[in-house]
Amino acid sequence: MSQTSPVFDHPPRPMAQRVGAILWPSFFAAGVATMVFFAIVDPLALRDMTFPQLPMSRELGYTLGFFTLWVATSASSLFTWILLRPASRFNRPLSGDA
Repeated sequence: MSQTSPVFDHPPRPMAQRVGAILWPSFFAAGVATMVFFAIVDPLALRDMTFPQLPMSRELGYTLGFFTLWVATSASSLFTWILLRPASRFNRPLSGDA
């Protein structure tokens, strides 16, 4: 007598919920990281060390820094979401395997 375990598959989440679960935590983390980073580093000093010929204000430096950090933290959240997807969706037997 063989006992089989019940098959349970999580229902797919709505797209807005998936995107929100990636963008909202990364937005929060980017905001905190921006405050910490620019409390130590002046955007104009950073510009002078990297691209001195680029005309840039402090506000533009803060904006570019925030969006750069948001992209980085969004990538981190996206990779976490990919790794946490239920394996049951992807570990199905191939046709012909029984």
